[in-house]
Amino acid sequence: MRRRTFITLLGGAASALPLVARAQQSERVRRIGVLTSGATADDPDGRVRTSAFLQGLQQSGWIDGRNIRIDYRWGAGDADNMHKYAAELVTLAPDVLLAATGTATVASLLRATRSVPIVFATVIDPVGAGFVASLAHPGGNATGFTIYEYSMSGKWLELLKEIAPRVRRAGVVRDAAVASGIGQFGAVQIVAPSLGVEVTPVDLGDAGEIERGVTAFARSSNGGLIVTGAALGIVHRKLIIALAARHKLPAVYPARFHVSEGGLISYGPDHLDQFRQAAGYVDRILKGEKPPDLPVQAPTKYELVVNLTTAKALGLDLPTPVLTRADEVIE
Repeated sequence: MRRRTFITLLGGAASALPLVARAQQSERVRRIGVLTSGATADDPDGRVRTSAFLQGLQQSGWIDGRNIRIDYRWGAGDADNMHKYAAELVTLAPDVLLAATGTATVASLLRATRSVPIVFATVIDPVGAGFVASLAHPGGNATGFTIYEYSMSGKWLELLKEIAPRVRRAGVVRDAAVASGIGQFGAVQIVAPSLGVEVTPVDLGDAGEIERGVTAFARSSNGGLIVTGAALGIVHRKLIIALAARHKLPAVYPARFHVSEGGLISYGPDHLDQFRQAAGYVDRILKGEKPPDLPVQAPTKYELVVNLTTAKALGLDLPTPVLTRADEVIE
């Protein structure tokens, strides 16, 4: 090779090195931590939500195992585990954290870090809980998507009365250990007098506590259940659905997956859409935006789902207006 040609090639290779370095730097693997409070790793609904989140990321060009790595922790409704797993995720130095379900998840992550960006997918009243300064201007390191306002609990009671007019007593299955559980019960209390319904709290706890609470409530006639949104309600949903069936209690649930697993009727946001939107916020943060600049958003899609098989087992003839409004009827 002639000397002049060699020097030219060498110079070209040297000048290309910064471009290669920049390309390698831009393609570095980003890290996402995901904490879930109301499910276990083998929970079918948890897997569906995770899939919706991954689909949302893929639409923005993020592929798990290629340019992102996702670390999962599943709290299964255990407060001690939530705190432990939140701390574990923070030590992994993630670029962003996803609080996949509930108030307790966000609280645990904020306890572990006030610097790593946090996106929440399904939270009730993040301002009242102290997670954000306001919906429009979150401040701090957390932002995301609310699941519904407390007034939704009143709508569940109205729906219960519509599908089971004989109901005079409503057991409100809630988690009294979190502010949202107290707020949801309060919203039901406000609506109850106008509907002629007496409300009774049925506190969530372990399986034994739930069974004793529902069984005690069911001893009197003309009763129905409202199952509020809570991590423990998700963990123990199969038990709650079975107890409602055993005691012939018409019950209203907050999410579709309750009805697909045998519950009577649900009304609430499209949870999968919430997770796809959360993926959009994670994408924006990975590209440089900050949580304080991303407003907290409310759901845009709600769905009414009915299980006709369960209605027949309870001896209920569901009103035509309810069936007409239903987004999905399971038979």
